[in-house]
Amino acid sequence: MDWGQELRNSALWLIQAYVISFAAIAVAGWLLTRYTHWGRQFWKLAGDYFNPRRSVRPIVMFSVILLLSLSGVRVSVLFSNWYNSMYTALQKLDETNFWIQMGVFTILAGIHIVRSLVTFYLQQAFTINWRESLNGVFLNKWLSRTSYYRSHYLSTPADNPDQRIQQDISSFVTVSLDLCLGVVSSLVSAVAFTIILWTLSGDLTLAGVTIPRGMVFALFIYILIATVFAFRIGRPLILLNFLDEKFNADYRYSLVRVREYAESIAFYRGEKIEMGKLMGRFKQIISNVWAIVHRSVKFQGFNFFVSQTAVIFPFIIQAPRFFSEQITLGAMTQSAQAFGTLHDNLSFFRNAYDTFASYRATLNRLHGFLTNIENADALPLPDVRQDGDKVLLENVSIRTPLGQELVNDVSLNVEKGQSWLLQGPSGSGKTTILRAVAGLWPYSSGTIVRPEDDILFLSQKPYVPEGSLLEALYYPHAVPADGLEKGRQALLDVHLAHLQPRIEETVSWSHTLSLGEQQRVAFARLLLANPSAAFIDEATSAMDEGLEDAMYRLIHQRLPDLKLISVGHRSTLIPQHSHLLHLNGDGTWYSRPIDTPPAPVSA
Repeated sequence: MDWGQELRNSALWLIQAYVISFAAIAVAGWLLTRYTHWGRQFWKLAGDYFNPRRSVRPIVMFSVILLLSLSGVRVSVLFSNWYNSMYTALQKLDETNFWIQMGVFTILAGIHIVRSLVTFYLQQAFTINWRESLNGVFLNKWLSRTSYYRSHYLSTPADNPDQRIQQDISSFVTVSLDLCLGVVSSLVSAVAFTIILWTLSGDLTLAGVTIPRGMVFALFIYILIATVFAFRIGRPLILLNFLDEKFNADYRYSLVRVREYAESIAFYRGEKIEMGKLMGRFKQIISNVWAIVHRSVKFQGFNFFVSQTAVIFPFIIQAPRFFSEQITLGAMTQSAQAFGTLHDNLSFFRNAYDTFASYRATLNRLHGFLTNIENADALPLPDVRQDGDKVLLENVSIRTPLGQELVNDVSLNVEKGQSWLLQGPSGSGKTTILRAVAGLWPYSSGTIVRPEDDILFLSQKPYVPEGSLLEALYYPHAVPADGLEKGRQALLDVHLAHLQPRIEETVSWSHTLSLGEQQRVAFARLLLANPSAAFIDEATSAMDEGLEDAMYRLIHQRLPDLKLISVGHRSTLIPQHSHLLHLNGDGTWYSRPIDTPPAPVSA
């Protein structure tokens, strides 16, 4: 073999293989995304990233990675030729040629090492960039239009969004690239080694019939039959892998809930019930894992049988030609090596079927999650308008998801400094009115006018984010430059002076503080935010009446122009408000001024 010509020949081979492969990927991709369900799923997830209008960088990076992968195929072909030359030199006892082949091997090995390292780095960079982009897209879609909340109103909300964003995106990106490059490399390598095997193969006689180049035909028929059987054996793995992801995510979520509600469970002494639920979910996992194991044993056992049989197949076929000195030891060795490589390439789809099954499960989960977000976005929105600092409801009607009317044509106008109290029986729609004002409740009609950003909602169970207590006080805004002293003063104002030394400490404050303390943190947040309007949903339920009175007195004193709407059951709230809106629970309502003004606060 003339190794001096291989540089030129390899360059021409690479150009041809690259052009054909790139064109084939484009055509196959178009056909798959147009005519197959999973192809459309893939494009819905990946189309934006590979859109050249957004950026050409992903396409350029993929093009380079594809070129390097094809270079790996070419290096494998050169190694195959090297094996022939080296073993032939050994057979002929040609010491000079042997050492020449050792030098050739050194060059090929060096090229292979450099190419492998560069390919690895670029593939990692490509998947990291793609994962960053896809993570940003999913987070933006999930959070930007409160889909994370509104999706709960769907008939079948997506389960475990945390897993889909964190784990499934990573799996989707990595396996997509691996499968694409694996298919291309296998097909190109199959063509290259078929040519080698064709030149080395002789006639094969079966039942008196002589087949020219029979080893090549025998191999293709062998792999075709094996692949068909493998697909039939491995098909159930698609559903089993999907269920494995789901059951593990459900189990992990249940464990997180035990940690989140540890105190409530401990007070109820609910360990036995929780243990039963956790073990039930874990048994689902184990049962499904065993189903995967049993199916994988059949699938892998079949693959092992096919692979091991293929090892001796070329030696058996070529042995008569070798012993009759029709071929050299090098040619026989290259035949076996080419046969094995071609067998592996043609077996790619059979061997990768379980990977593809897991990939389909991941694809279904991500596509389902994205569809779930779109369905949540498609839910109707309340007619919420922003007009200065106005707080106004005009003929607002509230319904349940099943169409039951909660509130019919309620109207109110909150003037500067006014405070409205919403009362009524449980389930009459008090909190739902606040959800509609916030733009969260889909099943409403009428007009709602409120400030765009200069508002604050306080819920019964306040949200205390991760981070320091100071950051929690200013949530959802960043801590200003003078925020530390103001934060300490706010803690003092809401009777949490004992927390001042720990204001910059980062612990799990949602577990460290009692519910009453968390509610006072929310009132401190209200003081620091100084909004033009505030909506309080039973945010003093965990306080005693004295603390509740003190909190309302405090906001009346510090925020005299605040437009306030409160939801609460206690009669002690009535003196702290100027107006009352009472919901009767059957859709009717009435409103009236409250004669007793809030008690003055002493200086």
